[in-house]
Parts: sequence; C-alpha cells; structure tokens
Amino acid sequence: MKNNIFSETIIEVQFYDLDPMNVVWHGNYIRFLEEARCDLLSKIGYTYSDMKDDGYTYPVAKMDLKFIKPAIFAQKLRVVTTLLEYEPSLNIKYQIFDQESGEKIFEAKSMQICFDVKSNTSVYEPPKRFVEKLRDYEEK
Repeated sequence: MKNNIFSETIIEVQFYDLDPMNVVWHGNYIRFLEEARCDLLSKIGYTYSDMKDDGYTYPVAKMDLKFIKPAIFAQKLRVVTTLLEYEPSLNIKYQIFDQESGEKIFEAKSMQICFDVKSNTSVYEPPKRFVEKLRDYEEK
C-alpha cells in the first residue's frame, strides 16, 4: 500500500467541547478523531455502514494520544488523518493543527481490529470490498 491515503477534516471547537478550565476537554479529542476517521473512510469509499452491510465491525483496540497544546473555544482545527496499514489491523495516524497558524497541537494513532459479526471472532484480513476500494483509490 502506498502511503498517500489521507484526508483533512476541519473542526471548529464548540462551547460544549470545553472543560471548566476553558480548554477542550481531553476526551473530546477522541470525538474529533472519530469524525476525521469517518471522513477518511468516506474518501476511500468504504464507510462504517459498508462494513456493517458486509458483516464486519472495526472496534478500536488501542489508541496512543499525545497532547501538545490545548485547543480553545472557536479555534478552527485541521485534522490530517493518514491510513498507515489495513492488514492485519486498521492503523491510522492523526495530527491536529491550528488552522490559522499551522501549529501542531495534538497527535495520535489508533489500531482497530476487524471483527466478524456472525462468528463473533477477530479476522486478520480485511473485508474483500474494503481492499477493492483501497486499490481503486490508490489507482486514482
């Protein structure tokens, strides 16, 4: 797989994202990552709905988070999401930058395991349709 499968998602920090210290509560970064991951999968053409239709889920098994600088109310964030690997697990890298200055404020990685809903077991190769969509995307 080429390392050119990525997306950029713009998120504006809302009031409800803040903690009592008036910075983004640490748990909300996970929501930002989820939004960015959905954008990436949509760009590839294989969404969570497609996974469900094919009888698979991809639950998060591991996340590594690095908080560099807090995000604040009304700040526009640019989330760059890069697919690192999809076999045997879905590994994604995230970087969050301040939209205006370009300063990196957060980075993370997630690992998701493919899970067959019918057999209730982990699967170590991705769904066929997902691989086809990745190949189609890389050929563009």
